[in-house]
Amino acid sequence: MNARDRILGNVRSSLKRGEPDAAARAAYDARFDTHKRNTVPAHAKLPHADLVARFIVEAKAVGASVTQLADAGAIADEVAAYLREKNLPARIRVAPSLSGLHWGDPALLDVEHGKAEPSDTATLTRALAGVAETGTLVLTSGPATPTTLNFLPDANLVVLTEDEIVGAYEDAWDRVRGLGATPRAVNFVTGPSRTADIAQELILGAHGPIDLHIILLAKG
Repeated sequence: MNARDRILGNVRSSLKRGEPDAAARAAYDARFDTHKRNTVPAHAKLPHADLVARFIVEAKAVGASVTQLADAGAIADEVAAYLREKNLPARIRVAPSLSGLHWGDPALLDVEHGKAEPSDTATLTRALAGVAETGTLVLTSGPATPTTLNFLPDANLVVLTEDEIVGAYEDAWDRVRGLGATPRAVNFVTGPSRTADIAQELILGAHGPIDLHIILLAKG
């Protein structure tokens, strides 16, 4: 018996339950696949163009910056310009999901792919969805989108397309379920990392990036 089995065994023992049978497992799967939706506010049911506009407003309101681009062909120039504006090294760690991007002259921008390293100052990754209600990004873990990219650097740049913007959290969870296999981690990120735990003084970058920059594409 491994550690996971021992922990689950202790939980079942305290609940006075045994191993779930086939019927119970089927019920768990059905609940996940057809989860009952909660009440969704009216402002999350707007026409899609209005949801895109609301997402931008809400994301900026919580401290993120947003740039709208026509397509992925303009991402390289946007990344280079952002790094210059923030006075950051011309170096970016990129999620494997974005390995198909063309970066131009390698002498102008050092591009590496894979999980983030402690020395990385800026990263570029992909979001699964954006929630218009709160300007929130939905980020899932996996080989193509390592979670370290979202939390290790001072600056996290995230690519999102307009058709991936949904109204409410319930819609975002529908997109997660649509992946088929559940990701090991699903992170809902609203603006840069911050805390006011000490003397109610707002501190940015306490648990993650100081800067969150959303690159919003009109099309993928």
